[in-house]
Amino acid sequence: MREADTSITKVAALITVIGRVQGVGFRPSIYRMALQHKINGWVQNRQGEVVIHAEGTAETIEYFLSSIAADAPPFAQPEIKNITKVDIEEYDQFTIRESGTGVSTDIHLPPDQFTCNDCLADLANPSDRRFGYPFVNCTQCGPRYTIIEALPYDRPSTSMAKFPLCLECETEYRNPEDRRFHAEPIACPVCGPQILFSKDGVLIDDNETALSETIHLLEQGEIVAVKGIGGYHLLCDAYNDEAVAQLRQRKQRPDKPLAVMFPQRGESLLDSIKEELLPTDIESSTLISPERPIVLCKKRSDGKLAPSIAPTLLEIGAMLPYSPLHHLLLSRLNRPLVATSGNVSGEPVITDNHESEQRLNTIADAFLHHNRPILRPADDSLYRVIHHQPRPLRLGRGAAPLELKLNSPLQTPTLAVGGQMKNTIAIGWGDRVVISPHIGDLESLRSQQIFSQVINDLQQLYQINIEQIICDAHSGYDSHRWAIQQGLPITKVLHHHAHASALYGEEQGEGDWLIFSWDGTGMGEDKTLWGGESFIGKPGSWRRFASMRPFRLPGGEKAGRDPWRSALALLWETETQPNSELIDYWGRSSEEISLLNSAWQQGLNSPQSSAVGRLFDGAAALIKVSIESSYEGEAPAQLESLVDDELVITPIPLPLSKDSQGIYRCDWSTLIPMLTNDEMSGSERATIFHQSMAEAIVSQAKLAREQHNIKHIGLSGGVFQNRVLTEIALKRLEACNFTAHLFSIIPSNDGGLCYGQIIEAAALSGDNQ
Repeated sequence: MREADTSITKVAALITVIGRVQGVGFRPSIYRMALQHKINGWVQNRQGEVVIHAEGTAETIEYFLSSIAADAPPFAQPEIKNITKVDIEEYDQFTIRESGTGVSTDIHLPPDQFTCNDCLADLANPSDRRFGYPFVNCTQCGPRYTIIEALPYDRPSTSMAKFPLCLECETEYRNPEDRRFHAEPIACPVCGPQILFSKDGVLIDDNETALSETIHLLEQGEIVAVKGIGGYHLLCDAYNDEAVAQLRQRKQRPDKPLAVMFPQRGESLLDSIKEELLPTDIESSTLISPERPIVLCKKRSDGKLAPSIAPTLLEIGAMLPYSPLHHLLLSRLNRPLVATSGNVSGEPVITDNHESEQRLNTIADAFLHHNRPILRPADDSLYRVIHHQPRPLRLGRGAAPLELKLNSPLQTPTLAVGGQMKNTIAIGWGDRVVISPHIGDLESLRSQQIFSQVINDLQQLYQINIEQIICDAHSGYDSHRWAIQQGLPITKVLHHHAHASALYGEEQGEGDWLIFSWDGTGMGEDKTLWGGESFIGKPGSWRRFASMRPFRLPGGEKAGRDPWRSALALLWETETQPNSELIDYWGRSSEEISLLNSAWQQGLNSPQSSAVGRLFDGAAALIKVSIESSYEGEAPAQLESLVDDELVITPIPLPLSKDSQGIYRCDWSTLIPMLTNDEMSGSERATIFHQSMAEAIVSQAKLAREQHNIKHIGLSGGVFQNRVLTEIALKRLEACNFTAHLFSIIPSNDGGLCYGQIIEAAALSGDNQ
């Protein structure tokens, strides 16, 4: 039987696809789909979108259209914007056209990707021309955010532009059957980036020798600064306690936990991690997720890791190697490495070869550089599993820039500059918001420079010109001061309103909620230091429902670094004096305490606070688990590590009473006799404290339901990084038939403030108020 002539049904369509379609192998996949479905025409990158001219029968084009989303590459997020019927131009094949230009606000920037299994196979194959090459990648893996200079995403618009393709790489790049077809970071030992070993003025630019020297030093217990995807790591042997102690001493990081990178081994990829840690199923799946983040996992009692990696804590931050260079180092060493950020503590991770040797030369014994420029820093992402889900504590490489949709569109392109600590920034326009990777604390000049660079870069990459700025109401924040200097309309958002709005926005809330906004400090509407608040309402109309009983902090900001100061505040507020044993444990003198008390009585440098973070600090100092904090949240983390889940205890009620402004005050003073009772173990007291604080949340929720018919309860702010407190509270809220909410996409700490500021702006229709 003769086949029917289908030429009479031939049609042509112009298809515009938006979403994450650049930097993810989308055009090559469209090419293959077109061949599969016998479609002729072309595909082209334009500014933030992909345009396809497709010619075929009506049936084949229908199949082709359904494949665009169904068969897209793993990291693509395509969305067909429109389909237009056009004239047939009688193409006899399907091609990938050179990128076009244009103006679009539908740009989607891909984060950096971990090395795929196919590239790892090339890396380990002695017969492959990329055997042992530290920069192997393909369309499905490799750097993206940290190398993109402009869109459309083409090699000349990346930091790979300085590496012209050799003939073999060019052939792979042009071959539709090759997985490196149109892979913009494509490279090989002949034409691509190279590594460079540096020690004491001696340079080695041979890849194999540079790797061997680095491995030798690490085996000898030395510290090497290694340049990765988004910046430098400081690496040392995780089994060598002397090396770890040396790293701590040189970096002036006495106690803050250090992340550990483990070799990827076994069918699960996690065999080496499981030799040292006890990851749960959820933690395991998070470790091997595309973000390849750091994940907090419980230590094994029989582990061999250096005790000084996370002193006094029960968890260690673990991660797998995610770049070819990391895989080479870890597989050849076959042991875990401490992999902490290559920076001066609190600052963004260092990205430049010369700067690294200038600023890290007192820490690192040697350097392993490479010559592929990193255009902007991206520190590692950090997650903790709380209440059956991984929760981000820091958004970075692999997870950011993070793009979210807004329920209430912004009328004006908006920049939110976040807070002072754990800074991130966000840009919002229309119904879109983009959150930057973690920048850091803004005290230093370098942090402020990177802060400004990221703001400029995101505007340039997304082709957005901001017209208004949202900032924290605290005039002492560097982000606030920067915002004021820009000469644009400013909206000032209260710190804790931003925390509340961030959760409401992420969860796409409706109606009135009760949200607890608990953290270490933040300027309140009354100019006191809030941090123990609960709000009723929704973005743009929060009403303060309850707060912790206020207490005055002796020494002001010093209380954040000295938990014993918060302990004194709690004692003095309840007309109690510390005994001599407690004073001795804190390492203070009676004279010093007396002078501090005199200033406190007069209200000198003793600001009023309701911060739950300071309440945790004080409890830790009273229980004698913490005296000074070398990093934010140290005392609460130590207090949490004392909790015994097996203990059966009765929480201590924290009474609620209205103050003169109609705000319910939660009275923590009932906890003081227990906290100062040395006849009880520290574990008992820490457990009772956590249980009682969780019960205080439930009590306020019940009162809000009685008075305002509230059903949705949210937990926002840095305090809810505490797994013990948060899980107890969530379980009890759910048992009382509340719908409880906790972040799962953005951090609950100050890393989420910029998003909350954007949500507030959206609630106010984007207009300057």
